[in-house]
Amino acid sequence: MSNICEITGKRVIVGNNVSHSNKRTRRVFKPNLQVKKFYHAEEDRWVTLKVSAAGIRNINKKGLHACLKEAADKGYYKG
Repeated sequence: MSNICEITGKRVIVGNNVSHSNKRTRRVFKPNLQVKKFYHAEEDRWVTLKVSAAGIRNINKKGLHACLKEAADKGYYKG
């Protein structure tokens, strides 16, 4: 499975390490992903998601049902 948040769509991005001499080498910035289970009360089941820390905060703020609907509309969640 790839490093993509199923709620926010955050994914790996690339950039440079820059040394003191200003020499640049490629590197990757990975999102802070966690595999978590959430209880979906509307469907009376547990949902396992790979979410970023920002995605967990969105679920706490808006609720799981609203976040899943929004993520499905944007194409991040296919469950």
